[in-house]
This record gives sequence, structure tokens and C-alpha cells, in this order.
Amino acid sequence: MKAKFFVGILCLLSAYRVGALEVLDDEGLLVKLLGPAQRIISLAPHITENLYSSGAGAQVVGAVDYSNFPEEALSIKSVGSYRAFNIETILSLNPDLIIAWRSGNGDEKISRLKALGLTVYVEDPKKLEDVASSIKTFGVLSGHSAEAERAGAAYLQTLRQLRAAYAEQLPVSVFYQVWNDPMQTLNDKHLISDVIRLCGGRNVFGSAKSLAPHINIESVIAANPEVIVASGMGEARPEWLDEWRRWPAIRAVRNNHLYFIDPNHLQRHTTRILRGAQALCEQLQRVR
Repeated sequence: MKAKFFVGILCLLSAYRVGALEVLDDEGLLVKLLGPAQRIISLAPHITENLYSSGAGAQVVGAVDYSNFPEEALSIKSVGSYRAFNIETILSLNPDLIIAWRSGNGDEKISRLKALGLTVYVEDPKKLEDVASSIKTFGVLSGHSAEAERAGAAYLQTLRQLRAAYAEQLPVSVFYQVWNDPMQTLNDKHLISDVIRLCGGRNVFGSAKSLAPHINIESVIAANPEVIVASGMGEARPEWLDEWRRWPAIRAVRNNHLYFIDPNHLQRHTTRILRGAQALCEQLQRVR
């Protein structure tokens, strides 16, 4: 009887070892799961989208506001915004995995989740290749490795084609405007700057210390970019892009190189960022 019990324990331990998952997150910390996550909470819209790309959409039980792509994601229960998510709601959903966005959620809020004993995988993409890495990792964490590998490979193939098409182009100086009041841009550590580099552009505020610095009109005039690209929050061109026409001394204004790209295709760290990259590359080609 004891022998049978011992064999049974060995079988359980063996099953645990086979199903258990250990993955390093973007902070270099080991995230452990007993098996593929079945109840996942996403703390950024781009994470939600990448979970669907990995094949894990049906396992997402909670997500932050504006998790609106693909359409199926609209039915996921909201846990608040990515900057102010509701911990009580998160706990009520009994997640076995939370995927957080370090740059957006912040270290303090992520630490609170971990202090509650929740399993948190932290991601923080900085390069275009990181989108494929996230999708593939989400596939491992959710038990959809094969589907995620295919999605990641297809994305990387398109990325390589874009890099080849726009390699060794003449550099173009770019001011990327995130918002108008307060005026805000991004430095070279942000993923969007990697898109600018892909297209042969140079971010005029790339050396800023802050990831998303607030700037003023005088600093833009001094930088004198050849192109001004705005994003805004919606699919329509923001009215404040035309406010730059008051400053014709700037090369971008003087030559009417004021462009808009749908933020859903550029500001989300998903496969759709390559649509935004293609649009930006074509705009910079027109400038050349």
C-alpha cells in the first residue's frame, strides 16, 4: 500500500515537472506557473492584442480600458485603466497570471500586485523585434506556442522586408508629437523611435533624459525638424497639427511636411505597428 502511494506521488511530481513553466520576464525575473495560464489579466491594450495574436484570447478574463482590438476583446471585463487599475476587481477574477507593462503601469503598482502573492509577468518592449518576442512568450505562458511562433515569424518577416526596403536612405530629422497641451514627445528609448530609425529618420529629441518629455515651442523651433508627425488619440488627424503653421521658420512647416499617423497603428506595441511604420516610411520618402 505504501509502495503504491509512493509511486502515485512520483507520478504527480512527474506531471508537475512536465506541465510547469518557467519564463524570464523583461525585468530578468523568473515567472513560474504550474501549467499554461487559464485566467489571464492584461494591464495594457497592446498586451491584450498580443495575447490574441498568440492564440490566448479566450483565456483573458480581465483587461484595462481601451482593449478594443480585436473586436472580441470588447467583451472582456474591465479592471480599470492602465494607470489606475482596480486591485479588488483583479482579485475577484482569480487570475493565475497577470501581464503588466512596466513603462505604463509603473513599478509601484506592479509591486503591489506581487505583494498580494499574484503571479506577474512584466514586459517592456523597446525595439520592434520585441513585439514578436512578446507574442511568442505569451504563447508559451498560455499553452499556444505553435500558433504564437507562426504569428511572431510572420511579423518578423514583414519587419525584415521593411528594413531592407528603407536601408541606407538619406536621414530625415523628425519631431514626433504625442500631445499638444502640454506638448509632449518621446526619446530614443521608446519603441516609436525604433520605427523612426527603421525609416531612416532621426528623432530630434532622441537624447532627452525622460522617456516621454514635456517640451515647448521654442525647443522645436531650435531643433528645426524637417518633418512633424502627430498622433493624437483618435483615428482622425488632430486639429492641433495645423497650429504649427504659425511657425513658418520651421522647415517642416515651410515645406508642408506635417503628417498624421493613426495612433492605433503606431502607438501600440503590436503587429499593427508595422502598418504605422510603412506609413511613416512613405512619408519620409516624400520628404526626400
